[in-house]
Amino acid sequence: MTDPLPPTRRNRASLTYKLRYAARNPDKVRGYLSRMSRDLKLRAVSRNHVAYYRAVMKSDAARNPEAAVGSRSHERWLALGRMQFDYLHEHGLKPDDRMLEIGCGNLRAGWRFIDFLDAGNYYGIDISPDILLAAQKTLVRHGLRDKMPYLALVDDLKLEFLPSGRFTVVHAHSVFSHSPLDVIDECLANVGRVLAPGGFFDFTFDRTEGAEHHVLREDFYYRTETLTRLAERHGFTARFMEDWEELPHGQSKIRVTRPESRPES
Repeated sequence: MTDPLPPTRRNRASLTYKLRYAARNPDKVRGYLSRMSRDLKLRAVSRNHVAYYRAVMKSDAARNPEAAVGSRSHERWLALGRMQFDYLHEHGLKPDDRMLEIGCGNLRAGWRFIDFLDAGNYYGIDISPDILLAAQKTLVRHGLRDKMPYLALVDDLKLEFLPSGRFTVVHAHSVFSHSPLDVIDECLANVGRVLAPGGFFDFTFDRTEGAEHHVLREDFYYRTETLTRLAERHGFTARFMEDWEELPHGQSKIRVTRPESRPES
């Protein structure tokens, strides 16, 4: 049994899709049922989505930190990190850029950014203390202590503790793909304050051209125009990065930029 719809038209939350997927992948049914059981338990005890997803990451990181950030193997972890770094490098990242990575995880791409950037110019934040401990191990493994990166635990994406106009580049890979719209809105409402004039914010998301949906509150699928319009409401110029679609990663990318100067209110 095959799914007649292209990937961007599939509704992975629908019963029809789930039945077709189960028929094609019977070996994955047990894992899905386990995720469903975990979802019900965590949703009952979590006060909000950040608390819920922090618990998801704690569970996943306990088994394998690299799998927790979405890499099925160490080789894939390395390849996805390299892909993110190469893309930003080819699209303007310079050693003297000051970079904020939202959802830095265990530094899948972060260790490459840290190695490339001038010392002290990388700041990574994440909602998971468990994955940040894994990030410290990545730093040690790659001998990057002297680059003096910052790693910080956060409870939201208001970015209130960060200085205004500090970062020339903000990066979030596979963050909005796990976020409901109110969390994305919170980030876009606040990231402009920490961006330097002329700076840019690249983020990936799971794209759908059909009905927007989520799977177990872990994976969220959005139409491109939903996110570009949201960014524009917060004063950004938003651009869908078409060349990113050519790479083997499974997500789409948008770049938002803020004006060189803001009009006086």
